[in-house]
Amino acid sequence: MDTLKPTMNGGPVAGSGEAKPGIILDYDAEGDLVSVELLAASKRITEPQGIEFQMAKGELTKGV
Repeated sequence: MDTLKPTMNGGPVAGSGEAKPGIILDYDAEGDLVSVELLAASKRITEPQGIEFQMAKGELTKGV
């Protein structure tokens, strides 16, 4: 099984919840989203259209 896991911040995961079957949301201790895990990604996303990403002004970004 393949997995797609975009990470929003590098903080430790304090809890997780399943939004829908196979879509897992990870949260930090403050309840902020840390990452989204998409199980069986190649079956769910058969024709990717692109990725959108935007940072607020003044925030530090890290290269991937």
